[in-house]
Amino acid sequence: MSEISERYRRIAAEFTRRVDVVPDEAWDNPTPCAGWVARDVVGHLTAWLPGFFFGTWDIAAGPIVPVADDPVRAWHAVDDAIQSALDNPEIAKGMRNTPMGEATFEDTIDQICTPDVLVHTWDLARATGLDDTLDAEEVHRFVGGMEAADTAMRASGHYGPRIEVPADADEQTRLIAFVGRQP
Repeated sequence: MSEISERYRRIAAEFTRRVDVVPDEAWDNPTPCAGWVARDVVGHLTAWLPGFFFGTWDIAAGPIVPVADDPVRAWHAVDDAIQSALDNPEIAKGMRNTPMGEATFEDTIDQICTPDVLVHTWDLARATGLDDTLDAEEVHRFVGGMEAADTAMRASGHYGPRIEVPADADEQTRLIAFVGRQP
């Protein structure tokens, strides 16, 4: 198992831990992402991840139920497929041409998927009243590289305007504000 596979496993497990305990009545709670409810956070991940990764790397996933029917099962199906692919050296090391250039599956997961799951863990937790504490090691890793990637991240349209926070704010607060969420 690679370091990248283990990192994804750790971050996805924290998202899964929250998904698994969201009360039924909380799936329609608003999130920090304008216009989204808790169910939409899972819907986002279960739509874009298979759309981007599964076709590019020929990853077979079990049936993915609609998020509207069962967000928990939908997430588990996508997460299981990604983790299985990361644990398969042929797929993990497979090079493909992506919109970001030539890259391996595991490097692409590490660059765009793991950070997205990390931030959406906070979104889901905030929307549903769960623990919103993120993996400190991964937050530190993301914070360490975010300034250099600021222009590219903003240009992608996937992040809101940065929220200003005090200079002495903790790293999680800085990360959440950097990606445009009100901490």
